[in-house]
Formats: sequence, structure tokens, C-alpha cells
Amino acid sequence: QVQLVESGGGLVQAGGSLRLSCAASGRTFRLNAVGWFRQAPGKEREFVGGINWSGGSIYYADSVKGRFTISRDNAKNTVWLQMYNLKPEDTAVYYCAAGAMYPDVSKYNYWGQGTQVTVSS
Repeated sequence: QVQLVESGGGLVQAGGSLRLSCAASGRTFRLNAVGWFRQAPGKEREFVGGINWSGGSIYYADSVKGRFTISRDNAKNTVWLQMYNLKPEDTAVYYCAAGAMYPDVSKYNYWGQGTQVTVSS
């Protein structure tokens, strides 16, 4: 069993940065790929990016490529989503999920509760 807790969200001005953390419990977390998703009000959940178990393979959605960076430290059971040059359209609840690293939500076994990111213009 893996439990995930996101943190680090908040209010930031356009052009600013935030770093989200996804802290996990469970011995098998280090064996899991992890994905980041976001969901804005009235919109479907959107894939942001994913990282494999070792951190050696990382994939980003086109909408965030070049602005967001995903990393992990298995010794700390943590995955991070570093966000730079934030835009108002990045405003959403951000979720981490374990079990896969690609957009198909059905491939993920565990989800966090989400953290709100609000980008003001």
C-alpha cells in the first residue's frame, strides 16, 4: 500500500515559481513510477508529466515542457514538481499518483489528495 501527500501549493504571481512535493509512505514506493496531474474547475484532469522508478526517464506534457521539472529521491520517498514561469492557465489542483508515468489515469493505483496552485495575472 502506498499513501501520497502533496504539499507546496499556494498563490503566486504570473512568472513566479513553486515547488510541489509528493511525499509517500510504503515500502514499495521506490519501485513505482509517479505521475503529476492537474485539474482546473470545470475541466478534465490533465496529465502534467511523469517519472519512472529510478528517475532515469521523465516525460512532460507539451503544455509544461521547458517550464516544469520532475525529480525524485527514493531515499526520501519524495517526488517533486518544480514549476517555473507560471501562467494563469496553470491554476489548478495538482495531484501526484503512483503506478505509472503516462497520461492514462486508469494505470495509476494510488492518488494524493491534491494541492491548490493559483497563479494571478
